[in-house]
Amino acid sequence: MLINCVVYQNGTKLADIPVSEISDYICRPDAFVWVALQDATPEELEEMQHEFSLHELAVEDARHGHQRPKIEEYGASLFSVLHLVERSTDKPGELHVGEVDVFTGKNYVLSVRNRSNKGFLGVRERCEREPELLRHGSGFVLYALMDAVVDRYFPILDDLETELELIEKEIFTPGAARKNIERLYELKGSVMILKHAVAPLLEGASKLYGGRVPQICSGVQDYFRDVVDHLSRINALIENMRDTIGTAIQVNLAMVTIEESEVTKKLAAWASIFAVCTAFAGIWGMNFEAMPELKWRYGYPMAISMIVVACSLLYWRFKRARWL
Repeated sequence: MLINCVVYQNGTKLADIPVSEISDYICRPDAFVWVALQDATPEELEEMQHEFSLHELAVEDARHGHQRPKIEEYGASLFSVLHLVERSTDKPGELHVGEVDVFTGKNYVLSVRNRSNKGFLGVRERCEREPELLRHGSGFVLYALMDAVVDRYFPILDDLETELELIEKEIFTPGAARKNIERLYELKGSVMILKHAVAPLLEGASKLYGGRVPQICSGVQDYFRDVVDHLSRINALIENMRDTIGTAIQVNLAMVTIEESEVTKKLAAWASIFAVCTAFAGIWGMNFEAMPELKWRYGYPMAISMIVVACSLLYWRFKRARWL
């Protein structure tokens, strides 16, 4: 689906144009066309490939989707794949991963957004409010799109850190260890989703400033360096979270072991108490007319009293030792 197709000249919006007129404007030296598609059909991609002379391998990646984040050069053009990490609307607490593929040439920018309902109209408005920067052309638009995607990672990361803090507060709550481990593993999965979106993009974006950079990005290298700084910060926070989650899982496993040992001690204590009863009963047989002496009148009450006293003494000792 076509979202918009706009031509800009010297950093200023010139007009909204139909797709059929794209070829009339990309030939102008100071103009570029910015097209945005959502969940593009193969026919739409084929049409854009014809209008912008896109590389067939890049178009194939965009057609199939589910690509690893990357930035690739095809001659004088760039093909970028960015992951859109969002909160799932169907399953609260889970993360949904969309994708935006960006084709960038000297006189054009084509963004193809897939599996995401959150658009980039705010990015277009931001660029149009800064004509001095938009004058840099398609390279600045690529930066603005990347910056918007990276900025959306921060709220997700904050939510994950908040969830981790809540779990850490419940680590030493009796009986909560097993549930905490399940929550930690779910959190670990969400962190890995964000990691898979950030780490490859950090590697690709590092090629857009310093040293030999694509001609498209030559005037906006400082802006791409800012994106890389943000990605590096997010990546470092993710690594810290992974370490913390690993430590929290180990602590919770230790708590499970401690709770199981408490149960074992209680079982051992009760088994010891009943063993005393069994020992007395085994010695005296408990089948005579009077016990513990064969004809003693008070033998049976004395046997019962001794069992009760012995068991009570053991119970008191185990209670004092916190086994019961």
